[in-house]
Amino acid sequence: MQASITGIGHFVPERKLTNFDLEQMVDTNDEWIYTRTGIRERGILDKDKGVSYMAVKAAKKVLAQTNTHPDELDLIIMATTTFDMPFPSTAAIVQDALNAKNCWGYDLVTGCSGFLFAISTASQFIETGKHKKIMVIGADKMSSILNYKDRNTCIIFGDGAGAALLEPSGKNNYGVEDYINHIDGSGGQYLYMKGGGSLNPATHETVDKNMHFIQQDGKVLFKKAIIEMTNSFKEIIEKNNLTAEDIKFFIPHQANARIIKAVAEKLGLTKDQAIINIEKHGNTTAATIPIAMSELYQNGKLKKGDRVILSAFGTGFSWGSVLLKWAMD
Repeated sequence: MQASITGIGHFVPERKLTNFDLEQMVDTNDEWIYTRTGIRERGILDKDKGVSYMAVKAAKKVLAQTNTHPDELDLIIMATTTFDMPFPSTAAIVQDALNAKNCWGYDLVTGCSGFLFAISTASQFIETGKHKKIMVIGADKMSSILNYKDRNTCIIFGDGAGAALLEPSGKNNYGVEDYINHIDGSGGQYLYMKGGGSLNPATHETVDKNMHFIQQDGKVLFKKAIIEMTNSFKEIIEKNNLTAEDIKFFIPHQANARIIKAVAEKLGLTKDQAIINIEKHGNTTAATIPIAMSELYQNGKLKKGDRVILSAFGTGFSWGSVLLKWAMD
């Protein structure tokens, strides 16, 4: 028995930070940002709200869409890097806000690959028969860990959330067909936030040294993302005796439009197959894939029976691909 996505929804903040707004904050301009990233604007959540606010908004849309009562949920897997607080888990905060009394849950931390890893994990709980309804949420408030004096990072990221309900596929057997996930801890030096953990607890010194902001080596990440997303796509279609032509949509992590276009070119995918929505959202980390999937479905483009590959690359390094056959009408 496979796990199927039976509901999909997303939430992005109404407040937008445009490239022109950033021109007033750092040494940059709209043309420079757009030509290098493909981004025009990104949603920014209010400072007095945590990532759980967006996660709950997205999850409630899915519950309403599928006519699911919160008490029916068995499990909540929350993929995020920007927790409301170190503990309790954001999954627990979301569970309480949803009033989902009969489920358990936990946070999963793999940055931009978070939603991919969470879907892979949730599908196993469904396949064992142990659980029937699992809410998988990818959400990040990246504005909370950005240094808006650093033009190399602050132009890239935005805030948002996406959620999916996973259930047993039933007789049609549509759903998650396969997944391939990898990590390589040696890549941790290229994308990280040093402050706030047990190694470097928050002090005046860590704050003064900007250790609570995201740091990255964009050139290394750019090259590695193209290589590994391309490889994982090829690996999963070959493993399942498919070709690129069999895939209706390639929904990749939205880190950079140039990365996505380079991967699509290497794979021989058409413009219609490779989904890019980074222009209006920026990189929302764990939320990019479910937001793109939700928009695609809401726009009537994602049809029942379509084969889709989700791919991501992120901190860790972490990367992989999920192959699924779309189950929703």
